[in-house]
Amino acid sequence: MIDGKFSDPRGGTAVGVRITAGADQSQIVGRNDDGTLSVCLTCDHAGSPAANDELITLLASRLGVARDKIDIVAGHNQPDKILTIEGITTEDAEAKLGLG
Repeated sequence: MIDGKFSDPRGGTAVGVRITAGADQSQIVGRNDDGTLSVCLTCDHAGSPAANDELITLLASRLGVARDKIDIVAGHNQPDKILTIEGITTEDAEAKLGLG
């Protein structure tokens, strides 16, 4: 993420995400003040492998990309993560996530 915006690395998109765990349902809430994507997940701990899996499943579904096209490149054990998503432009990702 550069200056609070998504970016386009290697023919895809990179995005910062902040996870809140313990929600009743998994959902993308919007953007935080720092530009990161705010996501609520049903898992117990935002830095757990279950949270990572739930996040990738949610984003793949909303973006219409395969799960293997989404990688967590930083923050595997933290609530703040950086992801890369191959095969989708920044503009398409923001539109599909309701951020455009």
